[in-house]
Amino acid sequence: MGVVRRSGRGTAQHADYGFFGPESVTWKVWSYPTSLALGFLRAVVVEELDPFLLASVAQSGQVQARPRLRYDRTMQYFATVKFGDTASVLAAADTLMKIHARAIGTDPVTGRPFDANDPDSQLWIHLTAWHSILYTYEVFGPGKLPAHEEEQYWEECARAAEFQTIDPADVPRTREGIRAYFEAYRPRLIASEVAQGMMDFLLDADAIVLPPELPAPLRRLFTAATRRAVIATLPRWMRRLGGTPQPAVVDALAVAVTRPVIRLLAASTTLQLALLKVASPRTVPVLEPVLRGTPRSPRS
Repeated sequence: MGVVRRSGRGTAQHADYGFFGPESVTWKVWSYPTSLALGFLRAVVVEELDPFLLASVAQSGQVQARPRLRYDRTMQYFATVKFGDTASVLAAADTLMKIHARAIGTDPVTGRPFDANDPDSQLWIHLTAWHSILYTYEVFGPGKLPAHEEEQYWEECARAAEFQTIDPADVPRTREGIRAYFEAYRPRLIASEVAQGMMDFLLDADAIVLPPELPAPLRRLFTAATRRAVIATLPRWMRRLGGTPQPAVVDALAVAVTRPVIRLLAASTTLQLALLKVASPRTVPVLEPVLRGTPRSPRS
């Protein structure tokens, strides 16, 4: 997807910096190892509480039928918008709009029509993703951003919204605005049996992130740790809706165990790329130049 060049040493490079670049807070946060599994899984788990998004997901049936492929393609899309060159970003946005154009129908829970390209639905997905990626970065990674960087992060979030059907003016520009958005959206969320089943399925992260040929004990360990770490980031009211209770002591243990693992990953580009090749091969050509520090060809 998009224009990728090779340097003399064989490292992939993008034609340009796209819409963000090395000085952006987006690159700083989204390239951190928390994004790959924890941030992404938190986002998709939370999103299932929206009955209209859930109806669209259930209609396609692809999340449960081909979870690894859907994860791989979704990660590729997110990485392309944040790190890809200009041509790649525009092509990816156009492709996603066309795919969403087919996702229309009637929600069986509310009886109301749904449209995957609806701006309200897109804003819910967009903000859930950007908030989840930042929040897991804070909890398991370096911690909170300085105030000026967080302000820049939400400005960049609004910029990324332009590649969907969202009006950038509807994107909050502060943490308080984000909280107010989620609180206002809360009455629209429904704890249906289908939603809880989908959330439970997504929390079984090994089926989504890991290839089936890996040993079963390793897969079970990964899911046990990831499930508890993701749930630890969810507010109590959301856990009740999703049927995912977890004691506070398990929350603390999950964070204490996961944080040093994530920080170990962050210290090794080689290890990050090795895991990325296992979890999302399609994302490697997009993210590798960024992780290696060679995102743009010197001739661009």
